[in-house]
Amino acid sequence: MHPFTKRRPTLVGLLLAALLALVQPTTALATPSAARPAPKSQLPTSTPEFNVKDYGAKGNGSANDSLAVDKAISAANAAGGGTVRFPSGTYKSQNTLHMKSDVTLQLDSGATLKGSDAGKYDAPEPNPYDQYQDYGHSHFHNAMIYGDRLTNIGFTGPGVIDGGGNLITGNPKSGQADKILSLTRCDGLTLGGGITLRRGGHFAALINGCTHVTSDHLTIDTASDRDGWNVISTTHVTITNATIAANDDALVFKSDYALGAKLTNGHVTVHDSKLSAKCCNALMFGSETCGDFTDYQFQGITINGADKSGLGMVSMDGADISDVHYRDITMTDVHSPIMLKTGTRKRCGNSPDVGHISGVTYDNITATGNSPSFSPTLWGESGAHHIDGVTFTEVHLTVPGGNGAMSTGAPSNNATDYNPSSISTRPAYGWYLHNADHVTFTDSSVRFAAADDGRPAVIANGGGPVAFTRFTVQRGGRSPYDLGFQNVAGGYCVTDSKNTTGGALRIGGTGSTQSCGAHETGAGMAHVTAGAANRAAHLDHLEGPV
Repeated sequence: MHPFTKRRPTLVGLLLAALLALVQPTTALATPSAARPAPKSQLPTSTPEFNVKDYGAKGNGSANDSLAVDKAISAANAAGGGTVRFPSGTYKSQNTLHMKSDVTLQLDSGATLKGSDAGKYDAPEPNPYDQYQDYGHSHFHNAMIYGDRLTNIGFTGPGVIDGGGNLITGNPKSGQADKILSLTRCDGLTLGGGITLRRGGHFAALINGCTHVTSDHLTIDTASDRDGWNVISTTHVTITNATIAANDDALVFKSDYALGAKLTNGHVTVHDSKLSAKCCNALMFGSETCGDFTDYQFQGITINGADKSGLGMVSMDGADISDVHYRDITMTDVHSPIMLKTGTRKRCGNSPDVGHISGVTYDNITATGNSPSFSPTLWGESGAHHIDGVTFTEVHLTVPGGNGAMSTGAPSNNATDYNPSSISTRPAYGWYLHNADHVTFTDSSVRFAAADDGRPAVIANGGGPVAFTRFTVQRGGRSPYDLGFQNVAGGYCVTDSKNTTGGALRIGGTGSTQSCGAHETGAGMAHVTAGAANRAAHLDHLEGPV
């Protein structure tokens, strides 16, 4: 009989099974993990409905409905949980709403919760740690909606929460608010269901110290204000089908010291989303980077516009960032398609050291740059703070180009500044690698849109090993070489690579060649290997067997 062929149970077998069931341990520790009780934040809750109009809300756009909404929230919480429902109408909110555990705000189609120009929002609370981050990150009470240490809360649509152009993009004065949602130390947050956050002031949504966050079909429009969604010191996050259009950063992952501790971040998935950022970064790590970040999966993302980085990652305040994976991402009109930088700002409590970036992969990435252009860059600090273990597979970039010939010496760098402009004009129109170890490019290319560019396509300065396999570059008519290697102590390898007309690549600079398999060894590759296993498991969960 085939080992997987089922047998009919016999009477003896049934008796033995019953006997075994009687003697099985019954403690929680012996319960299989799949059968253990779910955390409270994942348990189904009773969903009685609390209509805000039953608590005195008018929904006429002129009456202040804040107190009525707070009453409905308190009633839902006192009942053990429920849904606070906003039927169609415009609900003016002059006061801060105070969220409570086990409560979901549901805004029906045609319902808008709107900020007021005559705000009486809660004053920003004192924070003894506000020296370590910007004012907006340090104070949480001054928001349209605030909550701390809550469990099992939600905000669902298809209605709108709109600051109405009345929230502040700078530091608020008494009675003013600078964010729509301000949530700290929450466990179990749902944000989506078609809901829209609009005109959020400094932040449409800021969460800090939270865990178990789920967002599906969320729209944020802060293109006339500042940030979209700041996810700070938060773990176990899944974001799907988000559309975020921001003026400042669209979707950004940070870790600051606002809660008086250096907190961890990670186990995050973002897929099938659309992002844009007028002035700044579309999908970003930092600049606040106190606690470590690990296990991030980004897939199926479209970025349309970013005046700084499309995919940005900086460690400025001592964080180790590792096991981060980007896949199936398209970018247009980005000034800096990809930037990784380690800096020395160290703006965090507990006297941090310089941080580290390692184990990052990019697969199937396409980007078109815009002027002013910042060449895609990996910039590590010296010593143990090199960027380590980064792989690029099927990464195809088109940058503006148009620069003349220039010195191929290392550009200047402001180590305490996180912006792409903190490094002066790179001497390569394509990739500039500085103090980066175990970097590989496979089946990738870089081109320029202008008639010419006088710089090489790639320069690697310090670090190594670095390897290029089936790498295609456009040759600048006045460039001294195509790929330059400057003091790359770990060696370099170029194989099966060519320019866009099929010619051989010109190699320049100093350094040593190596066997084209040798670059696969070293500490950085261990991070990449571990990360690849996580990524494969993640893709298997999303798509079936890889």
